[in-house]
Amino acid sequence: METQANTDPAKIEELLTRGVEEIFVKEHLKSELLNGKSLRIKLGIDPTSPAIHLGRAIPLRKLKAFQDLGHVIVLIIGDYTARIADPSDKLEKRPMLSKEEIQDNLKGYLEQIGKIIDLSKTEVRYNAEWFDNMNWIELGKLLESFTVQQMSRRRNFKERLEKGEDVFVVEFMYPAFQGYDSVMIKSDVEIGGFDQLFNLQAGRTVQKKYGQKEQDIMTLSMLVGTDGRKMSSSWGNVISLLDTADDMFGKVMAIKDDLMISYFTLCTDMSLQDISGLEDQLKSGANPKNIKTQLAHEIVRIYHGEDAAVEAQKSFENTFSKGGIPENITVIEAKSDEMLSDILVVHKIIESKTDFKRLVEEGAVSNMDTSEKISDFKQGALAGTYKIGKRRFVKIVN
Repeated sequence: METQANTDPAKIEELLTRGVEEIFVKEHLKSELLNGKSLRIKLGIDPTSPAIHLGRAIPLRKLKAFQDLGHVIVLIIGDYTARIADPSDKLEKRPMLSKEEIQDNLKGYLEQIGKIIDLSKTEVRYNAEWFDNMNWIELGKLLESFTVQQMSRRRNFKERLEKGEDVFVVEFMYPAFQGYDSVMIKSDVEIGGFDQLFNLQAGRTVQKKYGQKEQDIMTLSMLVGTDGRKMSSSWGNVISLLDTADDMFGKVMAIKDDLMISYFTLCTDMSLQDISGLEDQLKSGANPKNIKTQLAHEIVRIYHGEDAAVEAQKSFENTFSKGGIPENITVIEAKSDEMLSDILVVHKIIESKTDFKRLVEEGAVSNMDTSEKISDFKQGALAGTYKIGKRRFVKIVN
């Protein structure tokens, strides 16, 4: 007996509109949803970095919305396709990853994803399952789905070719591989970011070649990162699910005011009616800081829990509103003849010594006890309380 999904018109309407850029074919998908048919909803994620950020969480949240209505969600982890790397919206070739790098990235992947969707009700597949065993004849059949002319017309490929830049044949293969994923799991609907439109349409092309019903497509809005560009691990402008509650809170508070409504819509569970009310408050002259604090609290609550959100808010207000030092400051024991940069790297306060040198040159490292900026990036790990950048604090004890 076929499982019936929830057909509440209001919930379906929100599913089809909240954070949605385009649906192909919308009337068909809406009809299927209203008829209560349990659909197979596909999302593919390549583990190209160890952390999932809020931008990547958007399609996961939409996947959860389908799951809550009773549909079967299929999460494909691209442990094979990550070796090629998706060229979508990239103006140069991404580096190919090794199996070892991909396995390292995968270590905490499902744990992060499990903060959003119910993994016990999710069909999780790894596409190396079928690609590792694909022979040359099968690969040839798959690649026959597309022509060189079709691939050359893809916007980012076209731009690179017009500039005389290289486009590698392996990049042409990626959409075919993503489309084959849809064949292997018999996808009814595939969702992804708006920059994924070409790849999602490729799924329809490949399904048709293999005699399957063509999937519907749902593309979602892209989240702007902390530097004003699309949030991307490649650019480092991310708010990560692996960030501590304090870091996540601080990063949200640092986004531009005009992004708040977009973040409420794409990153929280707040009702659209309540979000509209906040938008009206902003237009009426409400203090943006108060509303952004509400946003930061809500996002931290989703991924770290209410208690952590309360503490992160208190810490932020104490540190940045009152010019204080966080109560939960990291304390590190070190010898004074050790280099401060080495200590900070070992304890993952900073990413590298190069990062520390840049911060020192920008005047972004200071001793809170003496109110002096650090000017020598080779300084020893002298006892004191240090502010590193805008939101990182550490206390060195000798």
